[in-house]
Amino acid sequence: MVSLALEGVGVRYGHTEVVGGVTVPTLRGGGLTAVIGPNAAGKSSLFKRIAGLASGPGTVHVEGDGAGSIRYMPQDTGANAVLTLYESVVLAAKLGSSLRVSDAELAHIDEILDALRIADIAFRNLGELSGGQRQLAGIAQALVRRPRILLMDEPTAALDLHRQMEVLSLMRGLARRDDMVVLIAIHDLNHALRFCADTIVVANGRMAACGPSAEIVTAELLRDVYRVSGRIERCSHGLPHVIVDGPLEAGAVQATL
Repeated sequence: MVSLALEGVGVRYGHTEVVGGVTVPTLRGGGLTAVIGPNAAGKSSLFKRIAGLASGPGTVHVEGDGAGSIRYMPQDTGANAVLTLYESVVLAAKLGSSLRVSDAELAHIDEILDALRIADIAFRNLGELSGGQRQLAGIAQALVRRPRILLMDEPTAALDLHRQMEVLSLMRGLARRDDMVVLIAIHDLNHALRFCADTIVVANGRMAACGPSAEIVTAELLRDVYRVSGRIERCSHGLPHVIVDGPLEAGAVQATL
């Protein structure tokens, strides 16, 4: 079984520390973990540090069969418009190895494209695709390498609501089936509550909280981290739901009028 833990992890760019002191207890394969926080909080930098693409203090502990199989999916995949979607996925599958593609690898690629429902656009150039379609191509490129630990930086940002739910449901199912550790940077707190068993909160380059999503996403979190007034209420199906009433600054201004 694969697992991931962080101990005092930080990120430095030159002499500037942008993330520091992130300690996360052991995350075991089989589920999704949300990484939430305001814009520019340090989520992307933290992902790069875990993936070995940035340097800094602390230790990233990987146990089981996850060593060497950490994959990072950035917000912008830097897709080459000259390639078709299918070619980009084939190249992702063959990074660091022979370009000869086996029948089993081709079948695996087809399985991923079908699961993401993008097989019908597989032979269109990436430059012709919408932002959401390119984002799905990026997910395919990450999955085709059979990661044991997958870091997804806002993978649903360019997707419509149906596709968001579809992709998050798919990733939750794949994490369970393949015993993957999947960290997803995400802004929609209701998606975090619905799909992610655990949540890590990053704010101002520091970890503000870590634990079960239902315990982490609270009215206090909305106030202290996101600077909005809001509440967590149960919907008619008994599921927790975030309701935001407004920004705290706006409320303070209105009170003085």
